[in-house]
Amino acid sequence: MTFVDRHDAGVKLAAKLQTEGIEPDYVFAIPRGGLPVAKPVADAFSVPLGVVIGTKIGAPHNPELAIGAVAADGSMWLNEPVIAQLDVDAAYIEQERTKEAEAAAAKVEQYPQAEIGSVDGAVAVLVDDGIATGATARACLQQLITANAGTVVLAVPVAPEETVTELKSIADRVVVVDIPRWFGAVGSHYRNFTQVSDEEAISYLRDANE
Repeated sequence: MTFVDRHDAGVKLAAKLQTEGIEPDYVFAIPRGGLPVAKPVADAFSVPLGVVIGTKIGAPHNPELAIGAVAADGSMWLNEPVIAQLDVDAAYIEQERTKEAEAAAAKVEQYPQAEIGSVDGAVAVLVDDGIATGATARACLQQLITANAGTVVLAVPVAPEETVTELKSIADRVVVVDIPRWFGAVGSHYRNFTQVSDEEAISYLRDANE
């Protein structure tokens, strides 16, 4: 399946959630690309839209290799097999956790109306425009779990089967519109996958919560 654009993907994702019988109390997007997907979902269920931001923790001397990810509240996911293989020092991980959590928290401040408040006991749906390895999504899911959401759902238009299977061990539900037999980069599953600017992302958040 090829999506026209992120809005089209969001409409299809909302329909998939409805088919699965999932009724969110809150929808959260992973900025920036997740916001134009999440807005049609929030609109379909008439619920508030917020953001959860995570940043990857890069390996020593190879920052492009993710050994984990951390959310703005400090919730962290670590790729333990890679960490063991590279023999990464615990002090390095803690140092990077602090630095990246502060960076994620600073990004949250860029988004007005990003804070929804308590999700205690609620059905919280986390949306992105697609997932490859899911490193950032894992940390964002952990933040919602730490916040005591009653049910945590990860909902994305497209993701590879292996990653979906892994994420099912973290989220209560994982909803994916298309799990292709051959998965390329996320953008290869869209006709229009232009970069989303900060201003555009903020406008989706503002419009959804008016």
